[in-house]
Parts: sequence; structure tokens; C-alpha cells
Amino acid sequence: MAVKLKLANTPRSPQSISLGWRIARVLLVMVLAVLLVGACIFGYFYHHYENVVDDRLAAGPLFASVAQIYAAPREVRTGQKMTVEQIAQDLRRAGYNGNTQLGSYQVNGDNILIKPGPQSYHSPDGATINAADGVVQSITAENGVALRAYELEPQLITALSEDKNRTKRRLVTYKDIPPQLVQAVTSIEDRSFFEHGGIDYLRIAKCAVQDVIAHRLNCGGSTLTQQLARGFFLSPDKKFVRKFREILITFQLEARFSKQQIFEMYANEINLGQRGSFAINGFGEASQAFFGKDMRQLDLAECALLAGTIQSPNRLNPYRHAERAMERRNLVLDAMVKTNSITEAQAEHAKAEPLGLAPPNVDGSEAPYFVDLVHEQLVQRIGDQAMGHDSLRIYTSLDPELQRAASDAVDAGMKSVDELIRKLHRTPKGGSPGPITYPQVSLVAINPHTGQILALVGGRNYGTSQLNHAVAERPTGSIFKPFVYATAYNTALNGTNIDGNGVFTALTKLNDDPTNFAFGGKDYTPGNFEKGEYPGMVTAVQAIVHSLNIATINLARLVGYDNVASLARSSGIVNARGTPSVAIGTYNATPIDMAGAYTVFANNGVHLKPWMLASVRNTNGDIVADFSPEAKQVLDPRTAFLTQSLLENVMSFGTGSAVRKYGFFAPAAGKTGTSHDVWFAGYTSNLLCIIWVGNDDYTDISTGLSRRVQGADTAAPIWAEFMNRAIKLPQYSDMTSFTAPSGVSVVRLDRATNLPADATCPTDYNVAFLDGTAPQGTCSHMGDSSPSFLQRIFGSHSSEEPAPAAPVNRATPSTSPNPSTAQKPTQPATSLNPNPTVAEPPKKKGFFHRLFGGGGDKQTQTPPPDQQPQ
Repeated sequence: MAVKLKLANTPRSPQSISLGWRIARVLLVMVLAVLLVGACIFGYFYHHYENVVDDRLAAGPLFASVAQIYAAPREVRTGQKMTVEQIAQDLRRAGYNGNTQLGSYQVNGDNILIKPGPQSYHSPDGATINAADGVVQSITAENGVALRAYELEPQLITALSEDKNRTKRRLVTYKDIPPQLVQAVTSIEDRSFFEHGGIDYLRIAKCAVQDVIAHRLNCGGSTLTQQLARGFFLSPDKKFVRKFREILITFQLEARFSKQQIFEMYANEINLGQRGSFAINGFGEASQAFFGKDMRQLDLAECALLAGTIQSPNRLNPYRHAERAMERRNLVLDAMVKTNSITEAQAEHAKAEPLGLAPPNVDGSEAPYFVDLVHEQLVQRIGDQAMGHDSLRIYTSLDPELQRAASDAVDAGMKSVDELIRKLHRTPKGGSPGPITYPQVSLVAINPHTGQILALVGGRNYGTSQLNHAVAERPTGSIFKPFVYATAYNTALNGTNIDGNGVFTALTKLNDDPTNFAFGGKDYTPGNFEKGEYPGMVTAVQAIVHSLNIATINLARLVGYDNVASLARSSGIVNARGTPSVAIGTYNATPIDMAGAYTVFANNGVHLKPWMLASVRNTNGDIVADFSPEAKQVLDPRTAFLTQSLLENVMSFGTGSAVRKYGFFAPAAGKTGTSHDVWFAGYTSNLLCIIWVGNDDYTDISTGLSRRVQGADTAAPIWAEFMNRAIKLPQYSDMTSFTAPSGVSVVRLDRATNLPADATCPTDYNVAFLDGTAPQGTCSHMGDSSPSFLQRIFGSHSSEEPAPAAPVNRATPSTSPNPSTAQKPTQPATSLNPNPTVAEPPKKKGFFHRLFGGGGDKQTQTPPPDQQPQ
């Protein structure tokens, strides 16, 4: 039987109730006191960081105002292969339709109407381009006038870096940001961004628990506003004190700015990795770095990739860790499905896309060596202070497509150079190969008729070395030799008989026997590139085609060392001095200098100083500064063409013929060169390019190799690689033959006799002569009699070879084609020095060497004693 016990209610005493209330009141007071103290502390720090934010905002714009670097405007010509869509794409890249102040366009079938805005580089005059069947059929101005060509808006290349940390960004506004990029970022980083007041308390609490359990601060519970607060005002160290400060600044930002403004600041500030030696900040810069396109052109998959990279830019770098980047991208797409930003089908379609990254070649896409030079010139011309006050628009000479071709050609070409050097590197007997020095490189491409620098590569890799070899002075080697022959042609215009046999022509005989060119009381006995290669008496065309050193110095002696140096200095090779060694390029010049120097041959005797700055404008399109090219007539057009004719033969069957082996067959003129470094200088009717390859420590590029290398081995293949890429571009596809000026005739000569060729002489070549100086007769009939078999074979060395024809008519050199900017040349007087000492010649070369000549483009001696200190 169960027993129930009933307990009586014991009433609480008044004393115990009173004690409980006292304790409760004490606790309440303590809590209130803590809250009050906390509020005071919070209020103090809130006010403190309010001042911090105020000071930061009062200091100026949140982002540095830096100059934007633009390319040269692209020219559209009638007859050019180009579609309406290609033109529209070019305009979109430039910002048309996205920024109506810059300009707009409208496509209607095969027509595109282009209307520049008030901020355009061009005048507000628009045009309609018809491009039916992929060819530009017509260009019509707004007033109905037919145009031959029309320039599109220049493309943005890059911005100058903001600070010593080499930060780059392209500022964007919220309306520029694709909605899918906003959705991607918020889905993976902060889903309630547009709802919360800056802090996601639940997310912070979860992260705090995780950090306590894991015994480390590793969970990221920050909202976008918190990330922005940290990026602008705080260090990235993970500490509780920093978190408190971050929250206070977050409140300040949320109170001052709208959500759209906060996201815009975030989109411009967020770091997304490294590109070369530059930090990528902001989605605008990242879009160009990763995809080579404007942010407004991003598709869903590309938006997801950028959003995914935020978590860890280095670990998720798509170039180095493609699989990780793709996994993260797909995770972002899944998050977008969960937030109903996209459908499942859209996500699956985006996941199927490859990463679609742009080539990881910063040298090709942003031309950093070129941009560094632009910056230096801007500081020199308008001052560093002026640059820092405005977001200037700097319009330059660069052709972005040709720049990419140049960078890719250098990359491919230097791999071949490295392979050659490894192959020729000597291995110590019984040991492993010693250290190999791999050379550096530079490429400079200019328009030979305007002087504008179209492409420039200053080294192998800008991220590895920012030293710009395009402006490094190096001995020019044999690419200098054309200035000796041009000086000789100058004497022919004056009717000067330099060797007792008439005026100088391509067939003038030069002595290539070993010679002591004593100068300044010191002996100087140079050799040819090939040891023991001394063909004896050779024609001028043979001497330059095979780059014979002794014959060229002998010619310089005949026409005057000072005259050679004077012409070189007038052509931009300012270090040249009147010594015997000047003839073979022992004096220094930069690749840019040599590009300018060769314009005298390619541009009818007018020297054009290479330039890269065209105009500086402010954000309203107003002109801050314009720059004019410098031009000066230094050669008669006839002299320029006669020298060019020799250089064409260098390319046809001389040391430059290596470019033909690499598939470049357009009409061209050029010269190889070798000193301690190797060079190639060459040009076509519309493009001039200089290649330099050498060691940073100034050692000989052939040191430690089993045989010597020269320009034909290393620099010429890079030149051919570049030109093969350039000729495929529409703007350089029309490489045509050179046209002789009045007073000059191009004659086809027989290779064996050096007489005008006819049908019986199958081996021939073309050479230019001043009118009246070409040889008479033909290879099969000389006057009334035919040459014998031996005369045919040994023609150029036979003592019975006919003397050159009578001197040319003593005409005054023609005036400059640009009288307003050019000066008329002065003809140098001939300086005939006493005959130098002729050394004991070695045994002459055999039959084939005498028939075909020989040599190379390098001096084999140590630096000459006559060279002046630099």
C-alpha cells in the first residue's frame, strides 16, 4: 500500500527576501555600470574612429589619381580586311556606348555609325564605315565627304602604378559593374550584404565558436563592409583588438555611404593577386589581367572566377593553380543558385566553360617597359607634381597588337637562343657543365616614316627584371657599317674620285688584306669574323654583304673617319668619333638610337627621332600638352636609296639571309651586327625593327661556347619571327618593294662578272647606281667582244674588269620632302689619309672563297686602342 507524504509550505522569512532583492539590485547596478562604462568606452572609440575616417576622407580621394596610358588610335582604311563587328568590338574596348561622354556607335547591317563624344581623343566629327563581305568598302564623314581612312578611339593600355608597392587598378563605378558580378561576390562573401547594417552578428558568433574550438583565428566572418574597413584603415593582422576597431570603422562607413557606394569602393579596393611585378587591385584591373577585356564584357563564368579569387588570391591564382581556381569558381556558381541569383541550368552551362584566360604575358598586354619610359618622359616634360594632381590621359604611339606580336616573338626567339647556347656550352672533361649565362634581349619597332615607337620589349621578363635594355648603350657592331657606305655615296654626289678609278659605286674595289690602321701613335690591326678569311680585293657590295671588317675600315679611311662619325652623329649615334674603329661599330648606342638612325635609309634620308608621347589630356578631353616629332634631312634621298640597295643584298644573299630561312620573304633591307653583343637591324616599306641580344655584365655572348655566335644565329631569327607575325596584321600586311628616287637606277648584274645580266646569265642580283655610273655592256657582250670563260668566272677579281663608268652629273642634293621640319644636308669633304701599313698577308683563300667572298660581322681582336673613352 502506497503512502503519500505531504510536505507543509514553509514561508520565506522577510530577511531572506530582502537579501535576495539586495543582491539583485547590486547585480543590476553592476550590469548597468558595466554597460555604462562600455558605452562610454564605445562612444570614445566611436568618436575617435569617426575622426580617423574623417581625416582619411578629407585627405583626398580614397584611390590615388593616376595617369591612364592609351595606345595610338587604330586606323581603318578603305580596302582593309575588317568586319563591322571587329570595329564595334574595338570601340567597346575603348569605352564607347558604356561612356557616352567618350563616344557611341550604332550598327546597321554592314554599316557602323561612329560618333565621338566631348571627352574623345578626336574631334566630335563622326563617320559611317561600310564593311561588306569583311572588307572596308567606304568611309563617309558626317558631312558626306568620302574619306580614305578614319581613326578609332585609342585603347587603354594600363595605368601608371599608384605607389612604391607597384599597385595597379582601373577605377570603375557601380553602374559599370555587371549585376552578375555583384551577385557572385555577395553570394560567396556576404549573402545579406544589402540587408544588414554592416555586421552579421550570427556569422561572427559562429566563427568565434569555431576559432575557440580550433585554438586559432582562422574563420572569416567579415562582411564586405568589414573587409573594406580593414583594407582602407587597418593592418591584416588577425587580433581581437583589430576586430574591435574594424567593427567601429564599419559602423562609420555604413552611416556615411549607401550600399552601392560601399560595393563600388570594395570593387576598386579588393586585392586579387599579382601580375608580373604589379599588384592587381580591383575588379577592373583583374578583368584585364585575367581575361584581357573590359569588366562590362565579363560573362557569368568569368564573374564567378573573380569572386572566387577573393578568398585567397595567391592560392587560387588561375594561372598557377587552374584546378583550384576552377573548383572555387564552381563553388561560387553553386552559391549563386542557392541565393536564387541564377538557375541550375545557367550554373551548369557556366561550369562547362574553360577558364578562358588571356595569355599570361604582361610584356605583351601592358607593355611595362614602354610605360616606364612614358612615365620618365612625362616627368621630364610636365613634371611629377603636375602628373599627381589630375587623372591625366596619356596618348602614346603604341600599337597594342604589334606589341603582343613583339612580346610573343621575343619569348619564342629567346627559347631558341637558350637552346643554342646550351648546345654550344662547353662541358669540362669528366665533369658537369659549368654555369650558363643566358643573355638578355631588346626589341624596338618603329614606323620608319613617322618615327613612332609601335612596340618595345626591354627584356626577357619584366616581372624578373625591370632593367630596360632598349635604352642601354652598347657597342653597335656591324649594324653601324651602312653609315660608312652612305658616307662614300655622299662623295659620289660631289663627283669625288676616292680611289683613282672614279666615283664610289657598289662595284668599287676595296682591299680586305690584313692592314695596320695605325692611329694616334698606336697600332690597330683588326681581323674579320672568320679567322684567316682575307679575300683580297673585293667589291663594295661584297664587303658589306659578307660584313668584311678590313675592307670597310679601308673605305672609311678613304672617305674620312671624321666624315663617317659626323654622319653617324647627325643620325642619332651621338657617341661616334672619327677613328678607324668607328667603321665597325665600336662606339655605343641604344637600340632606340639605332632604330632612329636607320630611318635615314628607310625614309629618303630624313632622320626621325623615335617618339612615344603624342598628347596629354585631362578627364574632360582638354589638351594639357601636345608633342611634335623631330625630323631632320641628313642624307640626299639618292644616297639613302643607294645604301638601302646594299642592305637589300645583305638580306638576299649575305649575312642577313638567315631571315629567309625562317620564312620571311617580303622586300626588306637589313644588317647583322656582332661585338660582345649581337644585333639585327632591318626594315620593310612600313616597319623598322632593331633586335639586340647580350649579357648584362657586358661579357661576350660567346664566352664559354664551343664556337662563336653572331647576329645571324640569334638576333636575325627573332627579327624574322616578329616580322612574320607583323605581316599577318592588317595594318602591316602591305609590305611593298622600295621605289628608287629620281637620279638612281636599279640594275640587274651577273654575279660572276658584275656586268649587267642578260638571258645567258642565270645567277644575278640587283644593285642601285647613280645615273651614269652603272657598268656598260652585258655579261655575255662587253662592247664588241664576248668575255672568255675565265673572265666570266673570275670577273670580279680579273685585272681586265672594266673600270667604272664616268662620274654622275654634279647635281645639287634635293631638298627635304618636309621643308618645315627638315634641314638640307651638307656633303662631307673627302679626307684622303696616307696609306696605312699593310701587314704580311696570309695565304689567300681558294677558288670558291674568291668567287663568293666570305667573312662575318664580328671583329676578332680585343678592343681597339683608338677608341675614345665613353
